[in-house]
Amino acid sequence: MADTFDINELHWLLDIVQSIDVGVVVLDRDYNVEVWNSFMENHSGVSAEQASRHSLFELFPEIDQSWFTHKVETAVMLGTRAFTIWEQRPNLVHFKSYQPITGLADEMYQNVTILPLRSATGKTDHVCLIIYDVTGVAVNKRQLESANTKLQELALRDGLTGLLNRRYWESCLEREFARHQRYDNPVSLVIFDIDHFKRVNDTYGHQTGDEVIRSVAEITSRLARETDFAGRYGGEEFVVLLPGTHLEGAAQFAERLRQAVEQQVLDYQGSPLSYTISLGVATISDDMANYQILLERADKALYASKEQGRNRVTLAPQA
Repeated sequence: MADTFDINELHWLLDIVQSIDVGVVVLDRDYNVEVWNSFMENHSGVSAEQASRHSLFELFPEIDQSWFTHKVETAVMLGTRAFTIWEQRPNLVHFKSYQPITGLADEMYQNVTILPLRSATGKTDHVCLIIYDVTGVAVNKRQLESANTKLQELALRDGLTGLLNRRYWESCLEREFARHQRYDNPVSLVIFDIDHFKRVNDTYGHQTGDEVIRSVAEITSRLARETDFAGRYGGEEFVVLLPGTHLEGAAQFAERLRQAVEQQVLDYQGSPLSYTISLGVATISDDMANYQILLERADKALYASKEQGRNRVTLAPQA
């Protein structure tokens, strides 16, 4: 009776292994397959008969053999389970993802358990791999992380223009000023605003005024380098911080920006609408106690441009 029960129990276990929705692979100590359940058959397209006695690395050449064998041998030596998670390594084997997650994952994300198997004599002569499909969890987490990143990005940017908002831009200026004090690298600032912007709003309406602001912001973004910090300082006023740039280089950038805006023409109800900007440029010097002084000098240069007729670049005098 006992023998019959044991045989039935073995059949039940085999049925469970075949029916559960995880991959089960048993390897001998030469990494040849001895057990290959239906999950593995369905996702690999390789039957248990075809996989039997074949090397796991032959069946899945994408496995990093050196990394995997080190992981397995350590587990065998310690006699404990080992794990791999999708966040560290997206998958062990390349299976297509068939989960209906709007096509956000072409391949299955996997967690894997490596389980040393001891024989009746206490010798570890087999290793079991349990492969879990965690694509749904992984994609949901990635979507959440992406959404959080976008929210953080939005919190740093001006809603109308997409440029850095004033608060974040000033923190960038403060950081670059501290870096200059430590490393003595050049840093310059261009500050500018749209000439006669109130007249634009009064004549053409606030919606057109917003279009002008967006247009200036787009030109600024296009001309600025990836290492520059372009921001909307308030209303129609803009700032571009230029790390690693001397006054001469900043003046050249400002002039290119001025010309590009001057050449821009918007369509207003079938009529051309053009506009200009006035700019002030300053660079950090050793006599500046804080970054506010750099802002003040650039701002004074901006107002000098306005007093001299607008649509021009004025450089702050260097100490």
